[in-house]
Amino acid sequence: MHDDLPILFFDHPLPDAYRDLVEGRAIAVGPDDADLGTAQAVLAGAKRPWNAQAFALGSSMKVISRIGIGYDNVDVPAAAAAGVIVCNAPDAPSVSTAEHTLMLMFAIVKNLPAQTERARQGLAGATTGTALELDGTVLGLVGYGRIARRVGAAARALGMSVLAYDPYLSEAEGAGLVGLDRLFAESDVISLHAPSVADTHHMINADTLASMKHGVYLVNCARGGLVDQDALLSALDSGQVAGAGLDVTDPEPLPEGHPLLLHPNVIVTPHVASATVAGRRRLYSHAIDNALNVLAGRPATIVAPPT
Repeated sequence: MHDDLPILFFDHPLPDAYRDLVEGRAIAVGPDDADLGTAQAVLAGAKRPWNAQAFALGSSMKVISRIGIGYDNVDVPAAAAAGVIVCNAPDAPSVSTAEHTLMLMFAIVKNLPAQTERARQGLAGATTGTALELDGTVLGLVGYGRIARRVGAAARALGMSVLAYDPYLSEAEGAGLVGLDRLFAESDVISLHAPSVADTHHMINADTLASMKHGVYLVNCARGGLVDQDALLSALDSGQVAGAGLDVTDPEPLPEGHPLLLHPNVIVTPHVASATVAGRRRLYSHAIDNALNVLAGRPATIVAPPT
């Protein structure tokens, strides 16, 4: 064992496919908390909460590096109070998640669940022309970060107009930057790319759903808490929402038999938008690089340094 190598604590088992990213650079330990006290860095998944109590277990901890974009399971103020730098990997999953978003969009506007069921029943040919042709329609992107910009570029290539809402931007290249009310009112398809914060919790609710075009399609590859799922189910049953594609839910996973899993106009995938071969490797690579760069005093993608 190399005693001079930094110790990285993984809060979930490190997959064998990514062990080469650590070998010769660091010592990987975890997920047993008994190993946490010796680690200089934590590589955090999306499930375990990292709060003051957890930081107290890591007396040598200098950095916590999320294997992903979102860091809502990390108490950033508590990390700062403990002198722990928080990092994330915002570029790593962008391509894979954008592609998954587009896949869900195509699947729901083309009525994939219903059409595959018809095929299973031995039926052929069209019934009525209910599938949406995307050319000439409007895509509304709630949040206009890396993933949303990729989705928007593909949508424009399909002949769609793109509207974007992002309170952190003063302009949105490739999209019309509009208020949320206008985006809801004018979009045929709405795709969510906002972070999970207090202001965005249940931003898709009974009132906002009612303000949308009748027959709107909704895609969510961001965070499940953005959507009031009871309100979404009511809107689906009434036809106000024609279809929904969800890679994220609240909770995750949904319990067996949940109405969203059974609804004919809904596709649910189990939070796997970034889970391509290339995407997963980039996530681990960027997160490990961030941790090691912080420990070595090199630049890293820092969310909030200690104050």
